[in-house]
Amino acid sequence: MEVFLIIITLLLSAFFSGMEIAFISANKLKLELDKKSKNFSSKIISVFTKQESHFIVSMLIGNNIALVVYGVMMAKFLEYNLSEFIGSAFLLIIAQTIISTLIILVVAEFIPKAIFRINSNRVLKFFSLPLIISYLLLYPFILLMITLSKWILRALFKVEIDENQRLFDRVDLDAYLSMLKAQEEENMEVKMLQNALELPSIKARECMVPRTEIVAVELGTSILQLKDKFISSKLSKILVYKNDIDNIIGYVHSLDLFKKPKRIKSILMPIPIVTETMVASDLLELFINEHRAVAVVVDEYGGTSGMVTVEDVTEEIVGEIEDEHDQESLIDKKIDEKTFLFSARTEVDAINKKYNLNLPTSEEYETLAGLLLHFHEDIPEVETQVEVESFKFVVKEVNDRSIQLIQIHTI
Repeated sequence: MEVFLIIITLLLSAFFSGMEIAFISANKLKLELDKKSKNFSSKIISVFTKQESHFIVSMLIGNNIALVVYGVMMAKFLEYNLSEFIGSAFLLIIAQTIISTLIILVVAEFIPKAIFRINSNRVLKFFSLPLIISYLLLYPFILLMITLSKWILRALFKVEIDENQRLFDRVDLDAYLSMLKAQEEENMEVKMLQNALELPSIKARECMVPRTEIVAVELGTSILQLKDKFISSKLSKILVYKNDIDNIIGYVHSLDLFKKPKRIKSILMPIPIVTETMVASDLLELFINEHRAVAVVVDEYGGTSGMVTVEDVTEEIVGEIEDEHDQESLIDKKIDEKTFLFSARTEVDAINKKYNLNLPTSEEYETLAGLLLHFHEDIPEVETQVEVESFKFVVKEVNDRSIQLIQIHTI
């Protein structure tokens, strides 16, 4: 009978310990979404997610009851079997403690917690019925313990318990999206949500229009010249600088020309100035709060590095958007299994993702042109060959200021 009770209490202790860690480790977002399935197990789990503290207390109470019974039964069992080998009562107690503790740690703590943590959401569903039964049986004790604990915390430590904590957080969302990606073909909604979560890791310099492609006019430019600039550039917004491009003071919108202004200054709109290192999430928040759609990006010395629009940031979430600042389509061609042809402005990360080339990446550059200049340190001539790791880069087209076209050959 003692052996039977020892085994039962060990199993119960393992169950309560495992379910406690399974609940703590479970993806709370997945549990919330599973409510829509309307199955029996999901309804049971939803009871626990609404009152997390009640669930944890029920597991602790159940585990402690099992441990107390186990301790009593194990002490009797070991005393009966070890007393003839150990004459000292003190040594017998030490032996009972060591053996009992080792068994409970291995069988009822380490093993169940390790197993239940691996597939915590599935484990909760599978054991939902015994969970709710034990929860209901222990409910009077749960209420007593929670009420007593709150009273002690409030009376002695002046601590109030927050019952409205967040059910799930960013970690749960990341884990849920990773699970969806592993289970099935990644759909557009999942991809967009993942991209949105990555905004805090994307810097302004990674999504800006570079300085060399900025269309701008000097503050003293005539309205007629400004009109011609709008027509030739086909842009709706043009930046305005004073003296030089490193001193951009605002921008003008093509619609304001209908006001028949005399000077640019009368229709000049203020423009936010941001650093290259500002993250895309903060940039998007700035656009929303200041009701602006364009900002100037400056480098560490205060010089104009580029410009960034709300469309540029949005593209990081939804993908490429053809807008007024986009140039003609970038060349992206696979010639054969080992040879590729790209526009120099193509992003290295995009190439690696699409063709799985594993081109070297760095914080120092974003595009193929940046990669080549990083290793060559000068604007190369046409047909210049540069070998980097297991790749040969061949410059196919350049102009006076930049590289235009690059061929990549895997060695």
